[in-house]
Amino acid sequence: MKETSHTANGPAVELTGSPAENEQINQNILAVLDFYSRENEKISYWQRVAERISAVIGQPMFLGIILLVVVIWTLGNISLRLLGLIEFDPPPFLWLQGIVGLAALLTTTVVLIRQNRLTQLEEQRAHLDLKVTLLTEQKAAKMIDLLEELRRDLPNVKNRHDPEAAVLQQSMNPGLVLAALDERAVPEKEQIVSISVPEP
Repeated sequence: MKETSHTANGPAVELTGSPAENEQINQNILAVLDFYSRENEKISYWQRVAERISAVIGQPMFLGIILLVVVIWTLGNISLRLLGLIEFDPPPFLWLQGIVGLAALLTTTVVLIRQNRLTQLEEQRAHLDLKVTLLTEQKAAKMIDLLEELRRDLPNVKNRHDPEAAVLQQSMNPGLVLAALDERAVPEKEQIVSISVPEP
């Protein structure tokens, strides 16, 4: 049976699975779209303005405009000098340097504003990925446990001890994993400090 899933940013996608699978896929898609909708609603007016400016200055055309303005500015001053007229910004073009410096500062600030929001979204996605990964690991451990129990209960299957299955059917403890990662990170930091700080 074919169903159609509608997305906000793209064409409709035909789903060819069972109705239950299609319903689950639709629920997941709607959950992701709701997440992005909520995040977009949190954006302030000035944040939206900064992101629109960032979208404009991120285009190759913006670079071309900057180069064109610099060339026109420079040639205009040189032409005025050759014609014996007063230059509005004689070499070394201090006004042009100031304008370019201010534009670079504003551009950097706008890009950082957008980057900070994208970083927050990425951290939320990474946190969600970690939760899903831990849940998947717990489900896999439960499935292994059920398979082992089924193998023990089947009369026509020889019962044998599988040490790998015994280990895998135990759910991972997230706290122990994080503690192990922290322990490994500390010696690396100490090694970096010992390399970067010479002994007297």
